[in-house]
Amino acid sequence: MAARKAAEKPNISGDELTLYYRQMLLIRRFEEKAGQLYGMGLIGGFCHLYIGQEAVVVGMEAAAKEGDKHITSYRDHGHMLVAGMDPKGVMAELTGREGGYSRGKGGSMHMFSLDKHFYGGHGIVGAQVPLGAGLAFADRYKGNDNVTFTYFGDGAANQGQVYEAYNMANLWNLPVVFVIENNQYAMGTSTKRSSKSPNLWERGAAYGIKGEMVDGMDVLAVKAAAEKAVAACRAGEGPYILEAMTYRYRGHSMSDPAKYRTREEVQKMREERDAIERVRELLITGGHASDDDLKAIDKEIKAVVNEAADFARESPEPALEELWTDIYA
Repeated sequence: MAARKAAEKPNISGDELTLYYRQMLLIRRFEEKAGQLYGMGLIGGFCHLYIGQEAVVVGMEAAAKEGDKHITSYRDHGHMLVAGMDPKGVMAELTGREGGYSRGKGGSMHMFSLDKHFYGGHGIVGAQVPLGAGLAFADRYKGNDNVTFTYFGDGAANQGQVYEAYNMANLWNLPVVFVIENNQYAMGTSTKRSSKSPNLWERGAAYGIKGEMVDGMDVLAVKAAAEKAVAACRAGEGPYILEAMTYRYRGHSMSDPAKYRTREEVQKMREERDAIERVRELLITGGHASDDDLKAIDKEIKAVVNEAADFARESPEPALEELWTDIYA
């Protein structure tokens, strides 16, 4: 790995750093396994991996409390895991099995958990943004201090419904944090070619919404920004926009060869900006863990992921009768 600047020692405990390391590593190993199962034909349809972006959801959810809600797009496996959903149930859903969170009928892009306050997983670009505002409206109506984390990407940031949601969210003073996961390429077009305004969070200014940009490859920076945004929402100050500058190492989906960028660009990000390696350095240089300790964590997490894959393979496919459940009419 290329040389990097010496990691600064933040004012944070070793236990917290270890937790974030575990969460990010779980996402990465889970996604790597999902990619393998997709290649084996065990996952059908589309599959969008979160590899590279782990620090965004881990940092954001570090500021959450019980009762807060989460909603995102189709690149959703990492969000599910950090929300506390069982890796076995998530993997079983990816493979379309009965043991999945949506009993095998939602697949990669559409699974939910009311118990964990996770409301999807949405395949339509930008569709989750007004839904997130609606979830926040419910909490404001009930008079509690819950916050909704509404995630979407730089591609969805150009959808009209996003701005309708912005307008209503501030008009009604809703406790929602809009999180723009700017991985810089949307489906395959650079933001430099698709967005005239370079800072997507600033578009909220037209609706009076406060916001800021944060380094989405630094889990501690994301956590600090999330705490500020969440505090504003809980204090009744209305919505907040956070634009997390991040990067996905894989293609938009498993079928994307990602020829719109160079291998050198991706490798440079992996070597110099990787979020997991950053926390690994902090743990080692801060004396919180040894290299052997971290290898043991990796081994433990790989075992969890392998168990999830085995559970998915062994879980039966949904019975034909499932065609008539969970429908409106």
